[in-house]
Amino acid sequence: MTCQTFSFFVFVMIYFGRFGNSLILAQLQNDIDQLKADFNSSHSDVADGVTIFTGKLTNWTERNEKRIILSQIVSMYLKMLKTTEEPKPHVVHIIQELSTLEDKLTDGSKKMKDLMDLAKLEMSDLKTQRKAVNELFSVLQKLVETPSSIKRKRSQLFR
Repeated sequence: MTCQTFSFFVFVMIYFGRFGNSLILAQLQNDIDQLKADFNSSHSDVADGVTIFTGKLTNWTERNEKRIILSQIVSMYLKMLKTTEEPKPHVVHIIQELSTLEDKLTDGSKKMKDLMDLAKLEMSDLKTQRKAVNELFSVLQKLVETPSSIKRKRSQLFR
């Protein structure tokens, strides 16, 4: 892990308001420093200037968008750390904090699954094409809806 990774983790924790709860930043910094030593993250091949996760966040600007990618990133960290044989206490603590975050990001995982399902659609299949054509007008309506028209619809529903 690099300093950028820690910065990303701090960003995620602030973003989801964990500092007011049980997270102790100094302890987490210490745990991540120990994890860096475990992974020998100061090795020269890590210092190539290319980030793995933090650079991707710049393309995701809105809060709901960020929840999608953050849910995937957090689950990737968990997958990596849970494969550690006989995890040390600092790894267990990081896993606990990430698991808490993952629980808060479940809606992002669902949205990511939807995107992955869309990518898997076989658009050359005739049945899929027919269904898509039937939905085209509805999709275009959703696309051109403005925030004010959405608010109007909501207010009409509650009258």
